[in-house]
Amino acid sequence: MVVKRALVTGCSGFIGTHLVKTLISTGTYVRGLSRQTDWHHPGVEVFHADLTRPETLAGAAKGIDTILHAAGHAHATTSDADLHRQTTLEGTRNLLAESERSKVRTFVFISSVKAMTEPGDRCIDETARDQPEDEYGKSRRQAEDLVLDAGRRTGMHVSILRPTLVYGPGCKGNLAKLLRWIDTGIFPPVPDTGNKRSMVDVRDLINAILLAAEKDSASGKTFIITDNQNYSTRRIYNAMRESLGKPLPSGSVPIWLLRVLGRLGDGVEALLGRSMFYNSAVCSRLLDSACYRSGYAHTELGFHPKYRFEDALPDIVAEYWNNRDQAEKASR
Repeated sequence: MVVKRALVTGCSGFIGTHLVKTLISTGTYVRGLSRQTDWHHPGVEVFHADLTRPETLAGAAKGIDTILHAAGHAHATTSDADLHRQTTLEGTRNLLAESERSKVRTFVFISSVKAMTEPGDRCIDETARDQPEDEYGKSRRQAEDLVLDAGRRTGMHVSILRPTLVYGPGCKGNLAKLLRWIDTGIFPPVPDTGNKRSMVDVRDLINAILLAAEKDSASGKTFIITDNQNYSTRRIYNAMRESLGKPLPSGSVPIWLLRVLGRLGDGVEALLGRSMFYNSAVCSRLLDSACYRSGYAHTELGFHPKYRFEDALPDIVAEYWNNRDQAEKASR
């Protein structure tokens, strides 16, 4: 199967923006579904709609052969169950209903490894069946079930991708924060705990999305997407410092101190009733592992990643500097 006419949800987001650019470069007709009335992109037909309001989706998939669904509530740290349910779960349900009405051939849902259990000290693959525990993961997993059920009921080619942490120019979240904190000098050197964290380059993820849309063997399947590297936080930290032109430190903050500060952050949160800059959850992301393997993606999709985090850093840093300079000019 070849993607000829694609509807991309989440087209203005980090993954969606890169996906749209790739599709246009291959000659694919692209329709972008966006809530933002001022969003536009050269070569994209914009369809303004809200996934949580099904009446606004009428006609969104008309004439479309493939839906690439990258939209959803992106903040994994938000514990608001209703927000995750409405945006991710019910939004996916509404989009599937529109895809069925328009007889869409292919539906690929870009989910997250957070739809699985936390791996702890293990390195898990697609055979892991344990359920997620937080609201973000639960809504993603339930949305995945809706997609798979639609495929079984209608015969539509459906596929689910669970990317690990995605990096590339314009990346947001924890990687963007870490880069900014290192640049401004407020982030101390982390210890090398030997932890293993999985990530993937946005270019490799886009390739996996297209493989899942085009390969018959992907139908009804769920795939974890990684770059086959195991990153310690210290490796990420050192690579960022080098790309920013900063010397590598000889020492690091003791592990015990980072743990104590995390518990102190928890206590202040409980006392004040608001989130803190640093707590046990942030500490865990710095020191602990989150390791995944792309077993099915290799065997079923023929997916083989081309990039490592260090390969992408020059472009990530260049965009960061450009955005920083623009923000400084705007503030003058």
